[in-house]
Amino acid sequence: MIQPEPTLRLRIDTEALASNWRALDTLSGPASAGAAIKADCYGLGVDRCLPALRDAGARQFFVAHWSEVQAALHHVPPAQIAVLHGPVRTEDVAYATGCGVVPVINSLEQARRWTGGSGGRCHLMVDTGINRLGVAPADLSDSAIAALDIDLLMSHLACADEDSPENVRQLTAFRACLPAVSHRAASLANSAGIALGADYAFAMTRPGLALYGGVPREELTGTIGQVAHVEAAIIQTRTLTPGDRVGYNGEFTAAGPMRVGTVSLGYADGFLRSRGPGGVLTHSGRALRLLGKVSMDMVVVDLAAAPDLGEGDWLSVPYDLPDAAQQSAVSQYELLTTLGHRLRM
Repeated sequence: MIQPEPTLRLRIDTEALASNWRALDTLSGPASAGAAIKADCYGLGVDRCLPALRDAGARQFFVAHWSEVQAALHHVPPAQIAVLHGPVRTEDVAYATGCGVVPVINSLEQARRWTGGSGGRCHLMVDTGINRLGVAPADLSDSAIAALDIDLLMSHLACADEDSPENVRQLTAFRACLPAVSHRAASLANSAGIALGADYAFAMTRPGLALYGGVPREELTGTIGQVAHVEAAIIQTRTLTPGDRVGYNGEFTAAGPMRVGTVSLGYADGFLRSRGPGGVLTHSGRALRLLGKVSMDMVVVDLAAAPDLGEGDWLSVPYDLPDAAQQSAVSQYELLTTLGHRLRM
């Protein structure tokens, strides 16, 4: 039997994705832009996004987990893949050595584990103030660090999306680390860091969010295009009478007769409840307000602005990330990475 078409769909604009990478690469000046492809390319799918980034010119790709390596290996050579969480276990060392991907070393323990099991090319993360992963600057003189073959010396900005004095403080701290350890190249800027200017670029930038349509700083407005386009179908229509209540806890009550549509979309698909109040879906520029709570698999919309619509018609889900984040108070990162499995099937 042929499986019916889904009532949800996610379109990835790979041209916009490639254009975003090229724009960020240009803004990086003499530095080259890599690409963060962790979390399944921020929820949009490695198999769809990585080839577009590769073909646009990206040559260095960053995943977080070792479990994310295999999907990337289908599209790029192992030497172009770096694992940000580093060799936490001895089996991580064996895996990296066996397939040729590059670990990011984050501690003296990881440095010893790596040199004890392989000692090949690696990257090194130094913590300049975000206090997540990374060796302390004071540890750069340790013999375990001196034994590493460091390609990329990295750090990560904590406040690049803000006009914070912490940005300059981290930049100064990172510069002070450069002469302390032997390395081939340096990298500090993420998407927002690219917008801070040339001082933050060094040899490589590591954009993530902005590749996929996020705008972490106003300087990138107009430069970054929308990549994710979500649509959902109406699966039922009905006419409410005065006093009828909609959805769980009956938070919306009809003041008069009104035609509504139940739409195949819910929080299991990443359309979180916080997107309900004041939110809309659209059709050909017409805004259809959401009524009541977002359910796991369904939302209800007011069809007053689109009386011609019925079952099977498709509605667009607003996914301009800065606008959607402002409307819902959900971060642009979460709007992408919480997209549900049904949208990626």
